[in-house]
Amino acid sequence: MPTLRIEHPVPDFEAWKQAFDSDPLGRERSGVRRYSVFRSIDDPAYVMVDMEFDSVDQAQAMREALGGLWGRVQSEGLIGDQQTRLVEDVESHEY
Repeated sequence: MPTLRIEHPVPDFEAWKQAFDSDPLGRERSGVRRYSVFRSIDDPAYVMVDMEFDSVDQAQAMREALGGLWGRVQSEGLIGDQQTRLVEDVESHEY
């Protein structure tokens, strides 16, 4: 399953989380099957988000839509220095 992995610093986690929860791009409508939000233990002002999709095309479309959104909101100071990667799980194991 293709995953769009997003990482970036957030100066104000609560403000960022409120914006994330408002879901301005419509994650479900855009094909997101599941997402996870991670916050760095060593640096609580750094977040990572994994969004899983059925297809690479859906993940790419979300990546492009996020680029447009980020361009509009960067001046608000909620995010900065975003990094995105399209990844796939090649092996998992539970103990």
